[in-house]
Amino acid sequence: MLKPEISSVIAASNTKDSLRRRLRLGERFIESWIFLAGLFAIIILVGIIAILIKEGLPIFTYSSPWQFLFGTKWYPTSEPPTFGILPFFLSTLMITLIATAAAVPIGVGCAAYLAEVAPPRIRETVKPIIELLAGVPSVMMGFIGLMLLSPLVRSIFHLNTGLCGLTAAIMLSLMSLPIIVSVSEDALHAVPKEFKEASYALGATKWETIRHVCIPAALSGIGAAIMLGVGRAIGETMTVLMVAGGALAVPLSPTDPMTTMTSAIASGIGNAVRGGLQYQALFAIGLILFIMTLAVNLIADKVLERQKRKFAR
Repeated sequence: MLKPEISSVIAASNTKDSLRRRLRLGERFIESWIFLAGLFAIIILVGIIAILIKEGLPIFTYSSPWQFLFGTKWYPTSEPPTFGILPFFLSTLMITLIATAAAVPIGVGCAAYLAEVAPPRIRETVKPIIELLAGVPSVMMGFIGLMLLSPLVRSIFHLNTGLCGLTAAIMLSLMSLPIIVSVSEDALHAVPKEFKEASYALGATKWETIRHVCIPAALSGIGAAIMLGVGRAIGETMTVLMVAGGALAVPLSPTDPMTTMTSAIASGIGNAVRGGLQYQALFAIGLILFIMTLAVNLIADKVLERQKRKFAR
């Protein structure tokens, strides 16, 4: 008969083995779930690409790619129809660049303040409010731009109308800010304390530590935040449709009325005959918009990878 001590050791060993088996099963279940979620996302992405290509590419049998991309006239109901998306492309590019240039410095600065400077009470109060702002419907932001910002822009710049690209860019920067601030603050907050303590030990000030240690260490997270903000600016539809002015001409200034690629799709898809030329042209715009977004993300990924190697030396 086994001694009580040996029995207890065997029982403890059996308990540990049982716990390890349960943990392994749990880990395998989580790994399988993550794999399936990733596979599902890839399948959806491939499906979107396939639909855009199937519905959008046939327009190039009617209109050449050069005429479609660089044409300045969009008359889908004329005889014969004319499809040129250069005004939409330039409007999208101009509004996105202005919105990004305004939102990124302010957003990263606010994130640095909340993560490194603000007292805990202020951080715990302000952070949830910023995250709530990200959930405001775009149509409400459009109403705010229409009623408040548009008259202000018109009076400041002495315009005939305040519905222009500048108004849309300001509204898009406000809509991108909550995403940039929230994600960047999380990235900065995750920087190890040892990095900051080492910087302070070398005599660096708080500003120098934030600039030369915290931001470079959190660069990948900040880059992801910027990409999410840029994606929000490029893909936003309702706000731009309400406040950008809706002009079909090539914009020469940010204060000109504009129509972006997303608003062109939203305003035209309801009148397009399924399978018709206008329908195919709108899907082609969606395909080009998808390629633009993919290119921005690939370029940002390369830049961030280069910066990581630079700061890892």
